Amino acid sequence: MGLSKTQRKYRIRRRIRKVSNGTAERPRLSVFRSNSEIYAQLIDDVKGVTLAAASSRDKDIASAKGNKTEIAALVGKAIAEKSKAAGIEKVAFDRGGNLYHGRVKSLAEGAREAGLKF
Repeated sequence: MGLSKTQRKYRIRRRIRKVSNGTAERPRLSVFRSNSEIYAQLIDDVKGVTLAAASSRDKDIASAKGNKTEIAALVGKAIAEKSKAAGIEKVAFDRGGNLYHGRVKSLAEGAREAGLKF
């Protein structure tokens, strides 16, 4: 029997985390996508600290109108602004086992438009 969708996602997530490690200079931009919301964090894996976070539940983003893909782009722009405020310009992108398409792609493109490099 094949793997279920969630088992496949967790296997991919473990494989990505073996390779992608965030440091203070180049943190990991981790994306978590639920059915209704999307979350992004900048993580320093060496210290085990979250440097910045943004989500679709933040007050300014939650009040915005649009579909989930457009909201994800706003989350990408918000995390890029917070990273620039913290002095971070380069990140390692971690899609969290999700396919790079739809909301995850929209978040990444929004972060790139706001000036993050990955």
